[in-house]
Amino acid sequence: MAKKPLGVNVYQAAQERIEYVFDNFPKIYVSFSGGKDSGVMTHMVMDEAIKRDRKVGMLFVDLEGQYKLTIDYVVEVINKYKNNIDPYWIALPINLRNAVSQYEPQWCCWEPLEEYRWIRRPPDIAITDQSYFPFYHYRMEFEEFVPAFGKWYGDGKLTACFVGIRTDESLNRWRTIVSQRKQCFENKRWTTWCGDALFNIYPIYDFRTRDVWIYYGKTGKSYNVLYDYMHKAGLTIHQARICQPYGDDQRKGLWLFHIIEPETWARIVARVSGANQGSLYAQESGNILGQIKITKPENHTWESFAMLLLNSMPEKTSEHYKNKIAVYIKWWQDRNITIRDDGPIQKGYANWKRICKTLLRNDYWCKGLSFSQHKSEAYQKYLKLMKRRRQEWKII
Repeated sequence: MAKKPLGVNVYQAAQERIEYVFDNFPKIYVSFSGGKDSGVMTHMVMDEAIKRDRKVGMLFVDLEGQYKLTIDYVVEVINKYKNNIDPYWIALPINLRNAVSQYEPQWCCWEPLEEYRWIRRPPDIAITDQSYFPFYHYRMEFEEFVPAFGKWYGDGKLTACFVGIRTDESLNRWRTIVSQRKQCFENKRWTTWCGDALFNIYPIYDFRTRDVWIYYGKTGKSYNVLYDYMHKAGLTIHQARICQPYGDDQRKGLWLFHIIEPETWARIVARVSGANQGSLYAQESGNILGQIKITKPENHTWESFAMLLLNSMPEKTSEHYKNKIAVYIKWWQDRNITIRDDGPIQKGYANWKRICKTLLRNDYWCKGLSFSQHKSEAYQKYLKLMKRRRQEWKII
């Protein structure tokens, strides 16, 4: 789908979208991360809220292992808009992706049993009581918590969640906007129905990176000064990003931590399994973390190399991958397609090289094999089901 000019600049278009949402939604909140994009969006939403003398919610999920500069910026923004927001600073035990460790492929921020190793203490404003939300359960997945919060906050009323994503950031984010299969609010493509009466709103989806910084430059609004340090470290405005630092794509920025905040980094290394290894090798291509080009050892096929990798993993991690691979193989077998040893690693091809790439990348949810993430409550049932199915299929 080609981009279509709207006849206005992106700032004016975003303003119009925000005004439209305030006109039509009785409940509104912003999902704020402390990054440059959510910062622009939050400032624009709050300008409208102040103009209308209206209060909105502000959700910030504190991931514990973050830059202190980001936390400082979040505090600054909350204080700036305290008269027009209901802040929800979340510091609960939530499962997060850890793509730099096979021993701890998920790590739990604010894990009570690990309190003595916490990177820092949550602020007084933070919600730390696990019984605060009726929908929350211990070690809930981040991807489950966010939409569940929106439905709880809306309480059955038409609710808008402002999300600061831009389509230039990734293909998946572009698809989020242009998808013809999703349900929208009154056919506005920059909205997505999330169930019940909740809609995600993407007011700055058409901003480019330069537009973000033009906004800060022209308005004088505050931004996370962490980006200044990233720029000094040699990153371009397109490379500087702030998000969950141990994820599959985000781990390549781990090397910056010890340069910008060495004290924070020392605590992270002691807290998050594999963080130091990720900082050393996440940017290198090859077999260490499955970046770009991969190779198999001499005298190995891709299938035997996959078995070697599986046998070298901790048992729990190995069983997790074997379940995924078994489903992958069975799916192709049911379509009378043979799993080849070598071949392209793109979607739509069945081969063991693609499986090896997934294992080397530490792609825990096997998105490289076209799987999606499980809901945490269903995962234990899935494990029992797969144990029985693998015995029936006689695969791995």
